[in-house]
Amino acid sequence: MLRLAGVPGAVMARRPGAAAAFSGRLRMPAGALLLALALGFAALSVRNLQGQADIGLAISPYKGLAYARQYPGSARIFGAWDEIGRVDVMQDAGTRQLPGLSYAYGDNPPPQHGLALDAGAMLPVTLVEPEAFAAAGYLPEAVAYALRPDARVLVLEPGAGLAVMQALAGGAQQVTAALGNRLVRWAVAATAGEYDVYAHPRVTAVLETGRVFAHRERAHYDVVALPLTDAYEPVTSGAYSLAETYMLTVQALADMLARLEPDGILVATRWLQLPPSEEVRLLATTAEALERSGFGPAADRLVAYRGIQTLTVLAQPRGWTEDELAAVRAFAAERRFDLVWMPDLAADEANRYNRLPEPLYHAAARELLQGDRSAFYRQYPFAVAPATDDHPFFFHFFRWRQTPDVLATLGRTWQPFGGSGYFVLLAMLALALLLSTGLIVAPLAFARRGGEARSPAERGVRLRALAYFALLGLAFLLVEIPLIQRWILLLGHPSYAFAAVVLTLLIFSSIGSLLARRKWAGHPALFAALVACALGTPFVTAWFAETALGWPLLARAGVAALLLGPLAVLMGMPFPKGIAWLERAAPDLTPWAWAVNGCASVVSGVLAAIISLSVRLHGGAPVGGSLLWRRAGAARVGRGCAALPPHGARKGTKLTGAEIGRLCFAVALLE
Repeated sequence: MLRLAGVPGAVMARRPGAAAAFSGRLRMPAGALLLALALGFAALSVRNLQGQADIGLAISPYKGLAYARQYPGSARIFGAWDEIGRVDVMQDAGTRQLPGLSYAYGDNPPPQHGLALDAGAMLPVTLVEPEAFAAAGYLPEAVAYALRPDARVLVLEPGAGLAVMQALAGGAQQVTAALGNRLVRWAVAATAGEYDVYAHPRVTAVLETGRVFAHRERAHYDVVALPLTDAYEPVTSGAYSLAETYMLTVQALADMLARLEPDGILVATRWLQLPPSEEVRLLATTAEALERSGFGPAADRLVAYRGIQTLTVLAQPRGWTEDELAAVRAFAAERRFDLVWMPDLAADEANRYNRLPEPLYHAAARELLQGDRSAFYRQYPFAVAPATDDHPFFFHFFRWRQTPDVLATLGRTWQPFGGSGYFVLLAMLALALLLSTGLIVAPLAFARRGGEARSPAERGVRLRALAYFALLGLAFLLVEIPLIQRWILLLGHPSYAFAAVVLTLLIFSSIGSLLARRKWAGHPALFAALVACALGTPFVTAWFAETALGWPLLARAGVAALLLGPLAVLMGMPFPKGIAWLERAAPDLTPWAWAVNGCASVVSGVLAAIISLSVRLHGGAPVGGSLLWRRAGAARVGRGCAALPPHGARKGTKLTGAEIGRLCFAVALLE
């Protein structure tokens, strides 16, 4: 939301004495206003704890929950809020969700409740015993359980529990389910009754994000499953493509591979897109994780097949035996799944059942796994290079070469061809620049009317003030936004990361502002220290995220806040020091400086997101801490697997695009 930072400037620049008068008028009711706000927030908090929080916000009619409410006979049987989001469960809403189910299955699907996260598409709460879940054998992941009978299974982020039910139906002797949203667990317990899959005697439910659990867990499993729990979103979707997804990065998949027994299988499913994009990136990310973990060429260790809606990838670090490949072929033929990749797949084996004019998916997999991978990433119509923790935008496929196609579809379809989300950011940046320029320049134009001509010295002060406060506004958000992105990985949820980073920066920068009154606060060494801290923070944050990811949540948040403290204290000093200088040099410009700083902050917030999405180091090759790859490879050597040197590993922690941008502003600030 654009702050009207220039409005105070327009008023105060015209009437220098207005600030004091305005402050005097507001001083009396300030206590009553604060009390009213406190009572209002307290009331909303109570409603939140009661699972209500009805503040008059209407659900979009295009959301899954809105559709479910319109289904004849549907009823809402659970609803609650917490700091992560909203969970609703609908009964008799026509929920029939079995992603990737083979059309060879001839029976009816089991009864299901529908569980909506933040009013989105329904996740199935399946109301059947595992032994009676006949459809499980026709879901694409079933072959993993057929290859590993009596398996010990780890399911990461299973949502309402369909993947857990599938593992039990496949004969798993023990299932560990890691889910990061406790409300989902409570909703299933409250609505599934005797069919609560998380309460099954062979299931251990862990309330922890799948990424954190996979990183800290030291047990090994026969099957690690990464189920498909998010709704189908076309590759053309807008804001969906801008979200960070730390469960689908190279580092995340490497952690999952590290949880496998020597002959274990990693199974992951994603939606099919046309042209191929999401599924190609899954293959690419899995391939990079295998090779960087020291398992050798990924082409010998991957199997992929597709149905009508989904593509499933199986990864086995030791490689596949002939008997296992024969079992996969038999499974695919019986269930009418099309093979996309196998180590010995012939061209005429692909595109048999769900036929396309050309075997697009097989062709993309062959070029990716057998050709020049870097050239494939450069030439492919979509950006499908693997997502990493430094660039965790798994669903961002936009490339500038798509621009003509996007522009050609504007006004003709409600979802333009690719890149629409990115163009929304560009439109926001243009709007912010336009309004900010007007809000900054307008007060100066009013102030100059009827005024005397300014001397060169006065114009110099004005230009220095503009540059100083604009750079401060840009730099502050270029620090804050990348920190929030990184802390999503560290703390598990965007809401936690946003609250922790903003609170930490506000508290410690306020301390810095108080210390700015001291005589020593103007020493040039402090500004050098500020730049040094800004340069070092990305490295420290990345190192800490890798080191502490398995710690308890409060410990991670507390230590991360302490590590951020010194930088935040130093960040709080330049603004009050600049205001003090401006009060001496040109006091009539003080309100204008506030406006410049506020507008620059708005522009910087959008700019940081654009840089993060746009800038990818090393030509799109995955980057990350080499410690992870060395640890995963060493674990395989110790357990008798064939481990090769990390493929293309680079030492050291790398920076995100937004961090590079803010470091440039930090250096500019020092100058």
